[in-house]
Amino acid sequence: MPTTEHPMQALAAYLPENTFEPVVQYVHHYKVHLTVTKKRKSVLGDYRHSGVPGTNHRISINGNLNKYEFLITLLHELAHLLTYEQYKNRVEPHGKEWKNHYSLLLIDFVQRKIFPNDIENALQKSILNPAATANGETDLMLVLRSYNVTQKVGFVSINELPDEALFATEDGRVFKKIAKRRKRFQCLEINTGRHYIFSALSEVKPLS
Repeated sequence: MPTTEHPMQALAAYLPENTFEPVVQYVHHYKVHLTVTKKRKSVLGDYRHSGVPGTNHRISINGNLNKYEFLITLLHELAHLLTYEQYKNRVEPHGKEWKNHYSLLLIDFVQRKIFPNDIENALQKSILNPAATANGETDLMLVLRSYNVTQKVGFVSINELPDEALFATEDGRVFKKIAKRRKRFQCLEINTGRHYIFSALSEVKPLS
């Protein structure tokens, strides 16, 4: 996986205004080896530790994220670091201990008033009960997506389509949106008659 090790000053380009200094304090204090990677389909960020005392914590964040999503993903991974520092491997990766650390980090940065109102409002739910994955924080991810520098022309979130609407995926397959199943959507592929489940974060092309 191609990665880029950035000098600390270069990190500022990936972060919202007025967040560089507090982020760097964490990076320096905990001796974090921070890398910025190319886009990864399966993860937005990653935290790893060697388990050897005195060695660096390692955090990687996807460099294609907008500044607000980059910061929130970094805080997610820093929460893993803080949980490991306190409990080592004695607790679940996304258990109550991680949730507590993540909530406190979010509160700290929300209080700095660096997020737009819509992101700040969406973060309130995360503060109360953080989710382990993006699919668990659909509302937040949809708001964050609106701040992407580049948008897919003609594509919308499947969440925006009414039931029974027809849509196409990027590979040209045509589906009908059937019904919501918790945080996902059951859809029917027109050509095959097969049913598929789509994440609420899926971007699709509406067909009139």
